[in-house]
Amino acid sequence: MTQVSVKICGLKTAADVAAVAASGARYAGFVFFAKSPRNVAIDTARLLALGAPVGLAKVGLVVNATDAALDEILGAVPLDILQLHGSETPERVAQVRARFGLPVMKAVGVRGEEDLPALVEYGRVADQLLVDAKAPKGAALPGGNGLAFDWRLIAGRRWPCPWMLAGGLTPDNVARAIEMTGARQVDVSSGVESAPGVKQAALIERFVAAARAGAEAEAVPRL
Repeated sequence: MTQVSVKICGLKTAADVAAVAASGARYAGFVFFAKSPRNVAIDTARLLALGAPVGLAKVGLVVNATDAALDEILGAVPLDILQLHGSETPERVAQVRARFGLPVMKAVGVRGEEDLPALVEYGRVADQLLVDAKAPKGAALPGGNGLAFDWRLIAGRRWPCPWMLAGGLTPDNVARAIEMTGARQVDVSSGVESAPGVKQAALIERFVAAARAGAEAEAVPRL
């Protein structure tokens, strides 16, 4: 059976973490970015991470964070992966990876063909890539905007490290996205919410089930 790993990002409550664990998702994401409606206080994130079941990978999303900010977060929250979701350069990605000793996932925004070379460049220094829709000019948030990009741009492509598909995914379109791109990992935030920052357990469950169905359909040989 073809497997797909799911990341649910922007968790803020113990109920969110419980819903993600119950769904069978692999990753739980916590946002440390004050402008985001999904921002979580460090003390709260610590309690949520400590309460997460063994096997659920805890991802910390930061945007152009300084070493001091990362020291503060990692000094309190037992994270497994750092997600860099700002304008960090490849050099900064490598620096964070070396200094903090955690796997680093780098988000790269895609709108058109011209954005694809960056995936190769960042793929050489990151442990994982998050292939996301590029935020509109002037957007307050670098991600979590509920936008998708043309999935045909990345269909069948591979990069130097594992990658995860993000951007505008919902329980209704994730299966199609997986079939089109061959993604083996997917990320969702706004697509499982009733309002910005308010997760819904039923939508999380539906999303994970749909992702698995998409992976199984993508694996079926076409005559």
